[in-house]
Amino acid sequence: MPEPILIISVKKPEQQERRFQSSLNELVSLCETAGGTVKEVITQNRQRIHPAYYIGEGKMNEIKNTSEDLQITLIVSNDELSPGQLRNLSDYIGIRVIDRSQLILDIFAQRARTKEGKLQVELAQLEYLLPRLHGQGTEMSRLGAGIGTRGPGETKLETDQRHIRQRIVDIKRRLKAVVQQREQYRKRRRTNDAFQIAVVGYTNAGKSTLFNRLTNSSSMVEDQLFATLDPLTRKIQLPSGFQTLVTDTVGFIQDLPTSLVASFKSTLEEVAEADFILHVVDAANPDMEQHHKTVNSLLHDLDADDIPMLTVYNKKDILDDDFIGIDHPNILISALDEADITRLLLKVEAILKEEWEWYQVQLQPDQGKDLNRLQHETIVTNQTFNEAENGYSVEGFIRREHPLNSLMKE
Repeated sequence: MPEPILIISVKKPEQQERRFQSSLNELVSLCETAGGTVKEVITQNRQRIHPAYYIGEGKMNEIKNTSEDLQITLIVSNDELSPGQLRNLSDYIGIRVIDRSQLILDIFAQRARTKEGKLQVELAQLEYLLPRLHGQGTEMSRLGAGIGTRGPGETKLETDQRHIRQRIVDIKRRLKAVVQQREQYRKRRRTNDAFQIAVVGYTNAGKSTLFNRLTNSSSMVEDQLFATLDPLTRKIQLPSGFQTLVTDTVGFIQDLPTSLVASFKSTLEEVAEADFILHVVDAANPDMEQHHKTVNSLLHDLDADDIPMLTVYNKKDILDDDFIGIDHPNILISALDEADITRLLLKVEAILKEEWEWYQVQLQPDQGKDLNRLQHETIVTNQTFNEAENGYSVEGFIRREHPLNSLMKE
C-alpha cells in the first residue's frame, strides 16, 4: 500500500514560477519513487522562510486539517528543514515530517546495490542525521517503518551522537579503501590506454536504456528517478572497429543534498576521468531546459566541462512538434531505435575525427600486432595491402597522446 503523503512548499519572491513548479513536480516523482502517493500539495508565498515552522503559522492549521481529512501519514517539505523546524512542525501537526533531502537519501538507500554505494548512502544519512538527533518531534519518538526511515534511520533514536560519529569515521575509512581500489582500476585502464565514454544526464532521461542498447547488457532500467546508482562500465565497438569503454552514471538532479554530492563524488569522478561525454537529455520533458542547466552546472563543478561532449536528445518517438536542440554538437534519437543507435555511434566517430590527428602509416606483414592495435585503438578510415611494397597502408585518426603515435615517426 503506498504511503499517503502531503507536500508543503514555500515560494519566495525571487523564485521563478516555472522553476518552482518544476521542483514541485520533481518532488511528486520522488515521493512516488520512494513508494508513496501524493494526496495534496500545499504551497505558500512568503517573503522569507518562517524561522521556527518553515511555513506560516496561518497555514499550519490548514496542513493539520487536510492531513486529518486525507489520513496523511507523512509530510514532505520541498526545502531542507533545520532541526528546530522539523521538530516544531512534527509536534504541531502530530505527523512525521521529512524534507526533500531525507527523501532523496531514502531512495538512495533503497537503490544502492554495491558495497561502495551502500556505504556512501549510509555516510550521507548519518551526516544528515547527526545535527537533527534532537529535532525529531513527538511523532518520531517511536520507531516505525515508512518513507524516510530506511537504512540507518531505523535505529536512529537508540543511537547517541558519539556512536554515530564513531560510525562516520569507520565508514569514511572503509570508503577510502574502496576509492583507492577504484583508483587502481582507473590507473589500469589508463595504462592500457582505454578510451572512456561517460553517459551522463538528468535522472530518468533514458541513460540506462541507451547504455543497454549500446552494450547489449541489461543494467537496471525503470521509469523512475535514480534507477542507476552504481556506475557500470562495459566495452563497446564503434562502426570503424575502434573499441572504447562506456560508463553509465548516477542521474543528476537539481537541489541534490549537499551531503550526497560529497558522498557520491567518487561515483561521479568517473565522469571527470572520461575522454568523451554523452549527455542524454529527455527531449519530451517540459522542464528539459532546467534539467540541461542542472547537468551542465554539475559538470562544471566536477571540472568536466572541457571534455568533448555530444548532447543526445532522447525520446524522439514521443515528441509531437519539430525539435531544435540547445547544445551543439547534438543528435536527436530514440534509444529504442536500432538505426538511431548506429547514427549515434557514427556521430561520435565524426566528432572524434575532428578532435584527433589524421595519420597514414606503412606496416610490414610481421607487424600484425601493431595493425591489430590500430584497428581497435584508433579510427581506421582506409586499410589496403600493397603487393608491390609487400605491406599494409593504413589511414585513420589517432589521439594526440596515444602511444601508437611512435609508429608514425618511424
